[in-house]
Amino acid sequence: MKRLTPVDPNNLTDSQRPVYDRIANGPRKGVRGPLAIWLHRPELAECAQALGRYCRYNTCLDPRLSELAILLMGRHWLAEYEWAAHKPFALEAGLAPNIIDAIRDVQLPAFENADEALVYRFITELHAKRAISDSLYAEFTELLGTDAAVDLVGIAGYYTLISMTIKVFEVPPPAGATPELPTT
Repeated sequence: MKRLTPVDPNNLTDSQRPVYDRIANGPRKGVRGPLAIWLHRPELAECAQALGRYCRYNTCLDPRLSELAILLMGRHWLAEYEWAAHKPFALEAGLAPNIIDAIRDVQLPAFENADEALVYRFITELHAKRAISDSLYAEFTELLGTDAAVDLVGIAGYYTLISMTIKVFEVPPPAGATPELPTT
């Protein structure tokens, strides 16, 4: 974290301590990366971490699809921290390594599952056109439902915030991670 030093857990303010504890004792099991940056503004950290907890752990999307969307967001933003942090989760959730490699290399993945192809198309069209066509929306909601569309937009929005934080504050990849994305 070149531009902003992480908040020292031993010197938290009264407003930082409860947020830090909620994050550290929650499913993330630690305060690192963008979350550590947000602690400089505990009110932001509290709201963002609650949204993130929902987007990561409680949407109606299968974790394989959520992780696909998260990797697409990290790749779009060239957010190495996000890519490195979520690639293992994507593999664990069952996303095929060749799909992950294709996304990294900006190639069209060879999808075997229609739901993965739809998530990919949805996120890439949203980035390219800043909108979703009626035909893609209809196809997506027919297969996955409107709840999935709402949750996918939420994931895209949250991980845009994450990625912007990573890029602006130059959050380095997790310790031991080998960078895979281009820098520009």
